[in-house]
Amino acid sequence: VIEAKREESGEKLTVVEDQSTQYANASLKYNLNKEPLPFVYESTGVITRFTDYRDPKPRSRPVFHFHQPQTLLDWFEKSETLRARLKKMPTLPETGLRPAQIKAINNLENSFKENRPKALIQMATGAGKTFTACTFAYRLLKHVDAKRILFLVDTKNLGEQAEQEFLKYQPVDDNRKFTELYNVQRLSSSYIATDSQVCISTIQRLYSILKGQELDEDVEKENPNEKGWNWQKKEPLPVEYTSKNPIEQFDFIIIDEAHRSIYNLWKQVLDYFDAFLIGLTATPDKRTFGFFNQNVVSEYTYEDSVSDGVNVPYDVFTIETEISKKGSKIEAKTEQFIEKRDKQSRKQRWERLDEDYEYTTNKLDKDVVNPNQIRTIIQAFKKALPTIFPDRFDEKGEFEVPKTLIFAKTDSHSDDIINIVREEFGEGNDFCKKLTYKIEEDPKSVLNRFRNSWAPRIAVTVDMIATGTDVKPLEVLLFMRDVKSINYFEQMKGRGTRTINFDDLQKVTRTAKHTKTHFVIVDAVGATKSKKTDSRPLERKPGTPLKDLLGAVAMGAQDEDLFTSLANRLIRLDKQLTENEKTELLKLTNGKALNTISKELLEAYDPDTTSQIEEDTQRGYAGSSPDDIGKAINKALEQKRNEATQVFTGELNEYIENVRKVHDQVIDTINQDKVISAEWDSFTTDKAKDVVKEFSIYIEEHKDEITALSIFYDQAYNRRALSYQMIKELMEKLKREKPLLAPHYVWEAYNQLENVKENSPKNELVALVSLIRKVSGIDKELTPYHKTVDKNFQDWVFKQNAGKHNKFTSDQMEWLRMMKDHIANSFHVEADDLDYTPFDAKGGRGKMWALFGEEMENVIIELNQNLTA
Repeated sequence: VIEAKREESGEKLTVVEDQSTQYANASLKYNLNKEPLPFVYESTGVITRFTDYRDPKPRSRPVFHFHQPQTLLDWFEKSETLRARLKKMPTLPETGLRPAQIKAINNLENSFKENRPKALIQMATGAGKTFTACTFAYRLLKHVDAKRILFLVDTKNLGEQAEQEFLKYQPVDDNRKFTELYNVQRLSSSYIATDSQVCISTIQRLYSILKGQELDEDVEKENPNEKGWNWQKKEPLPVEYTSKNPIEQFDFIIIDEAHRSIYNLWKQVLDYFDAFLIGLTATPDKRTFGFFNQNVVSEYTYEDSVSDGVNVPYDVFTIETEISKKGSKIEAKTEQFIEKRDKQSRKQRWERLDEDYEYTTNKLDKDVVNPNQIRTIIQAFKKALPTIFPDRFDEKGEFEVPKTLIFAKTDSHSDDIINIVREEFGEGNDFCKKLTYKIEEDPKSVLNRFRNSWAPRIAVTVDMIATGTDVKPLEVLLFMRDVKSINYFEQMKGRGTRTINFDDLQKVTRTAKHTKTHFVIVDAVGATKSKKTDSRPLERKPGTPLKDLLGAVAMGAQDEDLFTSLANRLIRLDKQLTENEKTELLKLTNGKALNTISKELLEAYDPDTTSQIEEDTQRGYAGSSPDDIGKAINKALEQKRNEATQVFTGELNEYIENVRKVHDQVIDTINQDKVISAEWDSFTTDKAKDVVKEFSIYIEEHKDEITALSIFYDQAYNRRALSYQMIKELMEKLKREKPLLAPHYVWEAYNQLENVKENSPKNELVALVSLIRKVSGIDKELTPYHKTVDKNFQDWVFKQNAGKHNKFTSDQMEWLRMMKDHIANSFHVEADDLDYTPFDAKGGRGKMWALFGEEMENVIIELNQNLTA
């Protein structure tokens, strides 16, 4: 049924829906089956609304044009409509998904069930937006029988990344890849394959398809929202209907980075299709919320992702120069000439300066280039790097530059930066590369080397990887360009937020000592000082020691900067802890992990949390005086902050401070040294006495609670039960609780006091056993454990051979020496060890049985008992 109305009746179309419904339900002579007609339109020729009365709750919606007859026939022949099928989506399998992704997908599917045409997923950069999209796209194709899904991007680079995500995506309920199950097509022309089920396209290309125009591929390389193209300057020609691309061509449209390119000219593309719209963005603004009808199905902020360990926090290091801050003036003097350079060709010429030329910072690197200003910033940056990353020196004492991305203003500006970086760092072409689409080298190849190889160490970009590109090893972002857009700046920051494990980081940054815990913004243009960024550095007290932050919390301090800084430090520490250390920590926190503690600290001053507490309190005190309500709110906020800090006991604070020392090395690069004497003097006598005394006290205090220690204080017979695992656990506990009592350090103290005859064993566990034997009184002198084992072995062999007619054979002695060496390093030997190195190479357990027969078990027992005595 089509109910036609005059053009001026457009605002009243919904009023005539009853009239349309009556026609649809009427017993018309050409309606042979006498069933109500399911498809109903109301149209003025300009505005058209459509209702499918087979939907669970029929609701009219605006459409750009009438659906094609074949489409209506196809729909009619299906037993259920798309919206009916959406109501029957099965439960989401949660395997392989993060909590934020699970929440986003479940809420999105609930939105579909409510027939809401638009939905927005706000998810922090690096939190897995595209993976989330692949997951719900798969479910829509499999469970809802969606005809085709459009994945819409605004740059070619993002489209290629999305294609790679779909290519490698494997559902949890199928062994095949996504692209083995469904056809994925990334559009490179106006052709859309009839059998494609996921289409990936830039919004520029789709607009050109609807307009019937050819598209220059260079147009797809840059974000249209950041560029003022000539073809946008005029009033855009409206999109018109084309039967080649009907409005029902897509059932769902996923809009990546939805905050950028869904307005003005581009909105026409989205309005054209009769499809559900799903927006993905890390940084929505008011327009974004408005476009998606305030239907935010999931909100996962940068701070949330940092608290959960999905992303890393950042610090800010500021570089200011006079010209960067104030600009400058070129004074006109007699016979004063100035150099001018063509921006494109870079051809130079000289002109006489007749009057003073004054320029502001806004003209720098655009209208005016001051090479010395660029050089001054790069010199300051190079000088600051060892302070920012004090642990990045190799064994030769040479500093390794962390992976750094520099944001430049223009291509010309980036060329100037690259030349000066190479000069100031004394490096070749491979050290610093340009990353834009306007380079002769393949930009993808350069990007892959920057991401996966040691070189380049520094990349300079205008906007190729300003948004949407993962370079996980990035640890420094140097801003030599400011941007006006709050969202664009957030996206640029997002390049540094990605997490990376220690092994992968060390592949490209060899001096890395642990996994990536944070990144650093080096701000040379005041980019972070403007009020355009919502997410803030979590470090508010960068010069305050962790011990002081913990102490302040313990004393009851509750200011926002303290909570934020402490949360930041704990987030970093959590990434450095071993699994054993995390397990120990959980015992002190009643099961709370560091990231949970950090999240509670951040939530204590989170505006949304505070607002919710205020609303709840006002409802609970309805009818009370404003003064009473105010007091109640303050009390509730104080309680929230008390709850965030109650976990910080003295025992936990001491644990955090001690375990941190294990992972931190303090390098003093400020105080200069000079040679006074050249002699060995590792310890003063008093210091050595303190170390030895502290070690002895620690061993004595823990001898009854730690199994390994109790064995040393027990009968000599029982020392045969000592195992490698026991000593390893003891070492971990000692390092965690008393990092300054490292075995080699204590050995040096004994050496200062007693002039120990032997050097400390290289193996730290062996050194520890030697020290414990000394403290517990087993050995009168500090002796390397392997030396003790060697002597005990000689005594045992002598006793065994004494008076025997059949002494040990050479083959038997070879096996006995192997077991002796095993005990010297692993403190214990048992029959199962004979199946591994080095015994397996000599025939293993079977060979020993052949050599010793029924005496084999007794030999093992006696070795353990006598060699460890």
